[in-house]
Amino acid sequence: MRRPPFPKGFAVAALLVGTLLVGGCASAVSVERVDHGTVHRQLTHNVLSAHALSDPTHNVLRRWSLADRFLTQPENAMADLRAVVAQGHGGADEIFALAEMSFLHAEEQGGRPYYLASALYAYAFLFPGGMDQPPSPYDPRFRLATDLYNRSLTSGLATEDRTGIAIREARHPLPFGELDVAFDPRELVWGGRQLTSFFPVAELQVHGLDARYRQPGIGAPLAAGTTQDTLAKGFQVAPRVKTPVTALLRIPDPRRQITGGQVRAQLELYPSSDTEAVLIDRQPVPLEVEYTSTLAYMLNGMPVWEFEFGGFLRGGLLDKMPSRLVALEPYRSGRIPVVFVHGTASSPVRWAEMLNDLKSDPRIRDRFQFWFFSYETGNPVPYSALLLRDALQEAVAALDPSGREPALREMVVIGHSQGGLLTKMAAVNTGARLWNAAFRKPPDQLQLDRETRDLLTRALFVKPVPSVKRLVFIATPHGGSYVAGNRISHLVASLVRLPGRILRVTSEIGQLDSASTTLAGQTGFGSVHAMTPGSLLVQTLAHIPIAEGVKAHSIIAVRGDGPVETGDDGVVEYKSAHIDGVESEYVVRSGHSTQSDPHTIEEVRRILLLHWDESCTKRNECGPPGTGAPRVASRTR
Repeated sequence: MRRPPFPKGFAVAALLVGTLLVGGCASAVSVERVDHGTVHRQLTHNVLSAHALSDPTHNVLRRWSLADRFLTQPENAMADLRAVVAQGHGGADEIFALAEMSFLHAEEQGGRPYYLASALYAYAFLFPGGMDQPPSPYDPRFRLATDLYNRSLTSGLATEDRTGIAIREARHPLPFGELDVAFDPRELVWGGRQLTSFFPVAELQVHGLDARYRQPGIGAPLAAGTTQDTLAKGFQVAPRVKTPVTALLRIPDPRRQITGGQVRAQLELYPSSDTEAVLIDRQPVPLEVEYTSTLAYMLNGMPVWEFEFGGFLRGGLLDKMPSRLVALEPYRSGRIPVVFVHGTASSPVRWAEMLNDLKSDPRIRDRFQFWFFSYETGNPVPYSALLLRDALQEAVAALDPSGREPALREMVVIGHSQGGLLTKMAAVNTGARLWNAAFRKPPDQLQLDRETRDLLTRALFVKPVPSVKRLVFIATPHGGSYVAGNRISHLVASLVRLPGRILRVTSEIGQLDSASTTLAGQTGFGSVHAMTPGSLLVQTLAHIPIAEGVKAHSIIAVRGDGPVETGDDGVVEYKSAHIDGVESEYVVRSGHSTQSDPHTIEEVRRILLLHWDESCTKRNECGPPGTGAPRVASRTR
């Protein structure tokens, strides 16, 4: 029997089904669930993370049929997309794409003109000005555009040899015209010094510091050197200091300027000690600052061992230094000095980890300034303590001769190991106790040269430094160090070469009889002998109370997990580091070099914040609680 023919529509459907079956029955579009790491890599895939264009930029190129052309003729593709923007057919999406495309081409072959173009496009995307809306902070392109601006500016302003950044007025070629950069040389002045030798520190890999701190924001983060200025007696900014600064290229009306052939911009320079944010389009914008990498760049290559052991063995090593008290920045009004005093065979470098952590905290950074005292650690302790007291008083006299700066008179002195003994001797009133422990006759009855008598009197009749208001002792041998008392230490101490003025003093003391001095016949006068348990110095000093009006804190290191009272840190026993009369005592399970221990640093942070609260309350200058607002530059241009 003959079957009836299929309806015409059925035949068409059957043909379509057959075609799909031949094609494999699968849709050309599919999905696959992936892990969180893969998702994040896909979302953050861009020119900086993967040296490839991000999805938003790829979408723009596809929209304008420029994807293939960018692969074969990148410069022409960018010119075409820029023309779209210039004709008013493109907006923020196209401008961002141009920033990313320009950076990729600059990396591959375009060089400086395209780095600068990338910075201009990124700035125009971030700060459109006028009636245009800035990007949402939730838009992933917001941070990427900021990074493109920062990295492009760093590369676009690089010196010809690529070893630094040129901070100056200049004219640069662009892919579509010229960029005129204006710069005011007065911005190179920093606290009476001149900023120079700018280095891009964001590109550094840091070793030797456990944490890396940076402030995210806009601008090229740099480390700047400074020229030497006239040095104040008792105080100076360290000669080889490197300070964090940020370079910002401000482009007025950027959306309009990027469509023309001539772009005018202002190069601005901001030391982080002065400014943390700038106004752009009347809104505060944080500056990008590299704190840790600048510190590491400054310390890189310093002859630490030579200084530390040279300073221990050679008693006159620092005699020609203009000042033993140095800072990392010029003094800023209202900031309380925190003075670090290192220990035996050590140097200010040993405070680097603590400094790095403390300066990362705006509550500390904006309220305190850090100074460092250096001394030859093999010299007699009373002599080194005298140098510290003199340096502190000379610094205050030089920085505030009229006495109008109350913060300078709220100093905190922090001493580690032997440095803690010097620290205590900055805030005690010994009367004649130290003198009587060493001599059996008053000064005017001893057969001594006038200069020798004067030095001994100043070193042993100790009065507190009026500007010092708080002390922190870290692993300090108030009762002496059992290591200082062993034979090896005394053998090493015998190698110490005391400075000429101290040798003259010890020579004259050696000529006195036992009726005049308890030191008759003593062969060693250096710091190791003074820190030996039972020495006249530690026996006497340990029982002298801290001056009235000065508060003190102890941070004591004890190794292991045994009983604290019978423990030690490998150099100093707990019973030696413990003294009465302190506001607090904090025990850290650590070795002697505990300055870098996070627990020690956190205790110092607590003490400094306490000091600020008490100090500002006394001066009626306390601000609102919290970290406070960032320091915003007043200039807006």
